[in-house]
This record gives sequence, C-alpha cells and structure tokens, in this order.
Amino acid sequence: MGEYVDRSPKDLDLIIKNGRIVTAAEVLPLGVEIGVKNGKVVCLGQNLDAIVAGSSTDTQIVDAEGAYLTPGGVDSHVHIQQDNSPTGDTWETGSRSAIAGGNTTVLAFASQKRAEESIWPALEAYHAKAKDNTYCDYSFHVILTNPNENVLEKELPQLVEKEGISSVKLYMTYEPMKLCDGDLFNTMMRARSLGITTMIHAENNDMIEQITKRLAKQGNLGTFFHSVARPQIAESEATYRAISLAEVTDTPILLVHMSAPTAVNHVGEAQRRLLPIHAETCPQYLYLLSDRLQSGPEDFEGAKNICAPPLRHSPQDLEEIWLGLANGTFTVVSSDHAPATFDHPCGKMKGLTTESDGGGHRHGDFRTVPNGLPGMETRLPLLFDRTFDPGRPSGFTGSADAKIRISLPRFVELTSTNPAKLYGLGDRKGSLLPGYDADIVVWYPEEPPLAARSEADGPVSASHGVQGTEGRRKFRITNDMLHHFIDYTPFEGIEVRNWPRWVFLRGRKMWDRDGGGVLGRKGDGAFLKRGKSTILTGQMGRQATGMLKGEWGYWA
Repeated sequence: MGEYVDRSPKDLDLIIKNGRIVTAAEVLPLGVEIGVKNGKVVCLGQNLDAIVAGSSTDTQIVDAEGAYLTPGGVDSHVHIQQDNSPTGDTWETGSRSAIAGGNTTVLAFASQKRAEESIWPALEAYHAKAKDNTYCDYSFHVILTNPNENVLEKELPQLVEKEGISSVKLYMTYEPMKLCDGDLFNTMMRARSLGITTMIHAENNDMIEQITKRLAKQGNLGTFFHSVARPQIAESEATYRAISLAEVTDTPILLVHMSAPTAVNHVGEAQRRLLPIHAETCPQYLYLLSDRLQSGPEDFEGAKNICAPPLRHSPQDLEEIWLGLANGTFTVVSSDHAPATFDHPCGKMKGLTTESDGGGHRHGDFRTVPNGLPGMETRLPLLFDRTFDPGRPSGFTGSADAKIRISLPRFVELTSTNPAKLYGLGDRKGSLLPGYDADIVVWYPEEPPLAARSEADGPVSASHGVQGTEGRRKFRITNDMLHHFIDYTPFEGIEVRNWPRWVFLRGRKMWDRDGGGVLGRKGDGAFLKRGKSTILTGQMGRQATGMLKGEWGYWA
C-alpha cells in the first residue's frame, strides 16, 4: 500500500478568498476559495481561513476583494532572443514582461537553420539562452527549415519522447524558411504519427514576392505598402492549401496568427466537416488597422506596426476576427511577440535608407524592416476588455456599444486552457482545479453599475487606474508602464478596463502592480517537458474529399 498523504486544508501555504474563480466552463460563485500547498492548487472550498486558523502553519491569506481570478496565461506563440532579431527581448526581459502581464507560461521558438542537417544544434543553443534567465515557466517549439529524412525519422521521435517538445512550426513564406508543399506533406505525415502539433504560417510566398517586385518598380516602398504587398488573398489561398494538405494526410494542424476573414472562413468550413483544424489569432488583428503603417515625411513611425500577416484595412475585418473568437472557430489567442527595437539601426530603423531625396528626407523601404510587434504584456488586458460575465448580465461588461464580446470562460479557454491542452500541458497548466499548478491571476475588482454604488465607496484609487466614464476604471496603455526591452508598444494610448493586479506562479506571488511590481527573479521559471498534444476540435480518421474508402491505406 502507498503512503497516506494528508491533503486536508489545515496546513495550506496560501488561501485566496473573496474572488470570482473563472474556468473554461463557468464563473464560480463568490465565496469559493482557492487553497494552495507546495505550488499546487489542492482544494476549492469555503471558509478555508477558518479551517487553518487553529493550525500551526503560517498560511498567507489574500483577499481578492470581489475580483475575478483566472488561470495564469499560457502565451503559446512568442519569439524571444532569436538570432534573426538581435535588438529584441532577451529571455530575461521577455519573461519579465510576460509575468507582469499575467502570463505564467510562454512557448518560444528554437529555429533550425536551412543549412543544418539536424535540429539538435539549434535546440541546444536555445536551451543555453533560456536556462536560469526566466521569470516564468517556459517551453519550446522547433521551427523546421530542413526536414530531411534523418530529422523526420530519427530526431522527431526523440524530440517528443526525450526532450518533451511536442510541436513544430512550418513556414509557407519567407525565403530562408519556407517549405514546398512536398516538405509540408511529409512533415505532416510524420507529425501525425508522433502526436505533434503542427503550426503553420500560411501566406502565398510567390504572390507576395511578385507584388513586392512590382511595388518596387513603381517606387512604392514606404511603410504602408507592406500591407499592400501581403494581401488577404495571399493568406486565404495558403490557408486553403494548408487545410487541403492536412486533410489528405489526416493531420491536425494549427494555422497561426490568422488575420484574414476569408481564411478564417476556410477554417470554419473545415471544422464543420470535423477536420482537426485549429486556428490562432493575436490582439493586433483585433485592435489595429493598416493606417497604423502610414509614415509622415519627417518620421518612420509606420515601421513600428510592420508584422506578417500585415494589419488589415477595414474595421469590419477586426469584428470578423472577434466573431471567430465568439463562435468557437479560434482555438487560441497568442501575442506572437516578435519585437525589434524601433530606434536602432538593426531594428525597425533598418528600413530607413541613408540616401536623401534632395529635400533632406530619407527614403524608407518596407522590405528591410524586421517583421513583428511586441505584445506579451498587453495580450491578456486587451482580450479581457471585451469580455462579459454570463452569470451577471446586469453587471459590468465594458463600454456600452454593439461590439462583439466573448464570455469570461471563453477568455480563459482561449488564453490559458486551450493552449495548455494543445501543447501537451493540459495536466498541470491552464486551470484552477485541484492538482494543477497554482498559476493564478487576480484582477482588480470591477466597478459595479452606478446604481449599486454608494457615495461612501468614494473615487477609484489612482493606483488602480484612471477614472473612466460612468465611474468605471480605465487603464491607459503606455510603453513606460511595460517591462519589455522594446522602446515602443503598438497599443500606445489604448484604454482597457482591467489589468492583472497580482500574479502567482506555482503559489508564489511574482507580480504586485501596486506593491513593488515584479517580485520574482530570473531563474524562477522552469523548463516544462510536455506530453503529446490534444486534439481540441474535429476528429482524425475522416475520409478526405473524393477519396475511395481505404484509398489512403495504399500509400500512407
């Protein structure tokens, strides 16, 4: 018989009370408390502080003051300290920014170079960069640019079984990284057999390349033309092609950072046929438009907003992406944090030529501007701003407008629970149930409707945010409040209604917005070996369109 372990709540390390716990399924009633021991959630209950009052342990008790409690964010798509971004965040600054924004786990990329015959050199080098330098827990995806037979047949099985890495990323664009359809096909077949999540950046490279050449001939190389060079149809065509390859190989895939409504419709149609096609989007495709890429004659500001896929042109495009969040088409929301410093000759300013036009103005060339935006720290607040509590229809739901919103449980599902499951962490991350890591975000208490407030409540504390309309709290995003290394945020000036107040990583308070900021140290984060991925939508084993029964077996 095994040794008996007393799991009673009498000797808890931490109790968080008076909060509204949000899971991917529901918002629990006020009064359900979280009990934490040895870094794990061990119980949910009521009056836990009364139970431990008579014990000899020194239990920390935190009063959430009626605020929502959500699982620590799992940002499953971030680029940190990659060789192709010399001015971007290090693991120290990037993970510090992550924890300050409520993200307790990040998944970044170790990138194989085209000339490398193996994935191990890239992986070993990336481990060395991250080890003992992170404020939050972390793991890697591997970017495959040379999926030769040795990599597919020998190294990928070891990647899953020995290294605990169960995801790869494939590119359909960018000349140094893009794979042809044959390589995509073969890699999908191998990933399918190993239970690996296959992430795909879907844009038609040839289309983009030819449009870019023609733009250059016309002299249209200013920052705005980045959004013209990569039209929505380049994304929607490549998305349809990636889905077709996934269907014929019977492989679950994730289309990353989706921005084009037609491409999202392709995903929705595939899901209705029960294909295991997952979709990801990012806050920039929910908030920002291509007019942000305009630069004036005296500046190069538009370069700050160059990313791929690019920002789209119409406000309706943004609402279509929100619709995909609300109706279940999207599986996860990541930041795609891929920053380059703006005011640096190797950063965004790399696209500003040294030649003058004769009037003292230098030319810009979008082709040489590094792609990518910073966004780890702002991801959760930007998503939270458009949420509602389905159990409190008369309560605070944000600004009074007709914009599409997502429920608080859907917010948790998209930002924490689903990415944990999809990437093999569903046994310990992404939930506040007993047995899971005590990764907890405590938000600020929401302002009640005016009718429910009394004059005795007084004004909102300045430390909690600025007073907004109708007495509701607002937090205005500025770069000087953020903790990344980058010298700008694309979300400068945007107001959101809430912000992580406290963040706990495995039961330790790592962030206190009003009491010292980042409390942890680099090295507090741990590398996470992951299990095989979980299929969250669709079913494997579906017969591809037009195939005979059993036809797949002749060649698979």
